[in-house]
Amino acid sequence: MTIPQHKKEQLFQSLSQANNTFNEIYPGDRSERQPVHTLYGGANLFKSDAPIALGRRALEILETYAPNHEVFGKAFGLTGGSDFSKRIYDKVVAKLKTEAIEDFRIDFEDGYGNRSNEEEDETAVTAAKEVAKGMRDKTLSPFIGIRIKPFTEEMKERGLRTLDIFLSTLVKETGGALPDNFVVMLPKVTIPEQPETLAHFFTILEEELGLAKGVLKMEMMVETTQAIMAIDGTNPLYKFIKAAQGRCIAMHFGTYDYTASCSITAKYQEMDHPVCDFAHHMTKVALAHTGIWLSDGATNTMPIGPHRGDLTPEQEEENRQVVHRAWKKGYDHIRHSLWNGYYQGWDLNPAQFPMRYAAVYAFFLESYDDAVERLKTFVEKAARATLIGDVFDDAATGQGLLNYFLRALNSGAITEEEVLATGLTLEEIRGRSFKKILENRKAK
Repeated sequence: MTIPQHKKEQLFQSLSQANNTFNEIYPGDRSERQPVHTLYGGANLFKSDAPIALGRRALEILETYAPNHEVFGKAFGLTGGSDFSKRIYDKVVAKLKTEAIEDFRIDFEDGYGNRSNEEEDETAVTAAKEVAKGMRDKTLSPFIGIRIKPFTEEMKERGLRTLDIFLSTLVKETGGALPDNFVVMLPKVTIPEQPETLAHFFTILEEELGLAKGVLKMEMMVETTQAIMAIDGTNPLYKFIKAAQGRCIAMHFGTYDYTASCSITAKYQEMDHPVCDFAHHMTKVALAHTGIWLSDGATNTMPIGPHRGDLTPEQEEENRQVVHRAWKKGYDHIRHSLWNGYYQGWDLNPAQFPMRYAAVYAFFLESYDDAVERLKTFVEKAARATLIGDVFDDAATGQGLLNYFLRALNSGAITEEEVLATGLTLEEIRGRSFKKILENRKAK
């Protein structure tokens, strides 16, 4: 070779350091289960059995306004025939009966409002005791957390005080335990110093309360234009993540605060507005492959009929139409989020649960048969481009298909048995690397 060995080693050593630094920043998507939604509820209303009670309410609403799969399929505009509608309907019913809420955020911010310090102190204590009771009774959702007030100059003291009281009370009630997948939401983040300060307070709280180091995790909210582009023209989101010192696990989008910050009038403050799409794409580009979960916002049109009590047939019909319109609107918003690669969103009312799970399950199941064929054929031909029908697959598509099955499995849209139809093992799917699958199979 023309290049001397010692010079090659010197240059490659420098390159290896840079490559390793890059890989540390971009470790890839996490394979753990990500909840498909987060339900936000005012802290003053939270009860230990809320997931059970709200699940029952969601099922009642579904049975009232979609008593069978034909009505259900028509309400959501499902294609694929009666069998497909029944498959989705049965999955939604089963979900509402067993795990209607995947993630619950006990809200001390917008869903709670500004109250006296005495009242919020009392609410923080009560909510913590309810969480402790839910831990004992095993009635909590798989993921849970609280949203405190932002660390703005006006609200920082109140946000920290609520966090301190809530955690101190919870730890006292449980003997030092936190719920599984517990997280603290920091809203309206605009500068890195806000998550950095919260991370420092986490360290202090862990030391003072006898909690394991690093156990407290946070998520942040993108709610302002400044969170998408700073004054110097750069996207600051990764700076926010880095400032959190390894404690941030997710970034959520605040649809209505963000559209308001863009001067969008109330009538057009919708999840699929172009300004939201811009923010979504900027967020995804900034944080892709960092392992940070992304979540979209909520539809604020509630599927709730206007009439109560003893109803006339005309009033029942009007209620049905109102609920179905709201369901379809929310369904379309969720599908739009999924299409943009946002696999989690917010819900604000149990009446929204049917549209959430209908959208998620339909999104994945519509392409299941095609995805099985394509991935199975692709793996069998060991990374050689494959032409199936009029779709040409390359290696990137193979990775995309692998991502589809992991997302579909984690969401509950498909079962483990349905994953195995691809010819892959669950370990291969959860390994999340198409390249490694092929390398391992070639080695054998």
